[in-house]
Amino acid sequence: MEPYIYSIISKDNLQEMLESFQVCLGLPIQFIDNDGNSLESEGKCTTYCQAFRKHLPHQNTCAKLHASASKRAMILGQSYIFSCHAQLNHIVYPLTYKNVYVGSILVGPFHLQPVNTNSIVDVSKRHPISPTDLIDLYQKSGDIPVCEEETIKHINRLLYYLFLNLMNPTDIAKEPNKEKLYNQMKTKQALAIHQFHTTHTQETYPYEKEKELITKVKTKNIEEAKDILNDLLGYVLASEGNNIDIMKARAVELCSLLSRATIEGGAATDHILKINNSFIKMLQSINTIDELCNRLQETVDTFMEDMFHHIPSKNSELIKKAIRYISKNYANHITLEETANYVHLNPAYFSTIFKQSCGSSFKEYLNLVRIEESKHLLSNTDYSIVEIATATGFEDQSYFSKVFKKYTGITPRQYR
Repeated sequence: MEPYIYSIISKDNLQEMLESFQVCLGLPIQFIDNDGNSLESEGKCTTYCQAFRKHLPHQNTCAKLHASASKRAMILGQSYIFSCHAQLNHIVYPLTYKNVYVGSILVGPFHLQPVNTNSIVDVSKRHPISPTDLIDLYQKSGDIPVCEEETIKHINRLLYYLFLNLMNPTDIAKEPNKEKLYNQMKTKQALAIHQFHTTHTQETYPYEKEKELITKVKTKNIEEAKDILNDLLGYVLASEGNNIDIMKARAVELCSLLSRATIEGGAATDHILKINNSFIKMLQSINTIDELCNRLQETVDTFMEDMFHHIPSKNSELIKKAIRYISKNYANHITLEETANYVHLNPAYFSTIFKQSCGSSFKEYLNLVRIEESKHLLSNTDYSIVEIATATGFEDQSYFSKVFKKYTGITPRQYR
């Protein structure tokens, strides 16, 4: 049975479009089906890819990876940059006709930075490759083109306009969201840079970058904050060998830092803590580094939006005073009545305006603060779960674990 794509565009015309793209940019390009199999292609397979494929396990085929990346692009509704088994970069662009997915355009492989020995060594950590074969791969890696940031931007735009006629006009609202593609690219560029540096020096975690990131968030400089975040993610990717579990742990730490900075920048504490906990819950369903980086970027956007749109109420000073009191005394057995008395308000009235201002009841907010502090202790101390429960104001370990799981979706032990 002939592929559906040929009922939309003739095989000859599709081949001509791919050929024009390849001749102009010098990058391999393919049309792939739902299973990731190449139906049409222009540009020779690199000698590097030919040499590397023999090291892939039978179940880890290029076609399976391409199909998986295509599904991700389809979910995003836009171009998607991904790294293959050999740590080479590709762009996949999903094609739809009358809301039906008909296949994808695959561009690549290419590098974002000139190749170095460290990137080849990183490949050997994932696949059993002999030293002789590694040297051979390094020598053949010179066949792979390098694409700079500006080139990636234009490739994405060119793909959109080149294959626009395959779409139903009712599906075309606007050019695909370029921001996620840009963030993917910046993170991968940072990865390549850090890989290059670690070849010659022993890089240490750039804590000064964390401080700079917090400053940018507090001053609401969103573009520079994202660039710094991409650099931090690139460092972690380079130093941890793409270990998804370590990346998740670092992402949780960054999210916690960002949430505190956003609150200090004027955002509503209650909402920010909820976003933080939602991010932790979301981590459980994330399976790829690219998706993790995208989600963290989206969380930064949400944090900073809260700062821009936070409008203080007429009772904001009293509520801020109450919040400071809670922050100072959360480890003790404090009550709504005690806090209301501290700010010289009737408890019932205080309860009403507190919920209006913070979006949560007094008890819910107090638990959020306690959980946030417990996360810090779980990550940075050797205290037992019982000790942390007591230190953060919970009656017992059982209740602490129940509340922790309610807000984060995991137990304190799993978080640690």
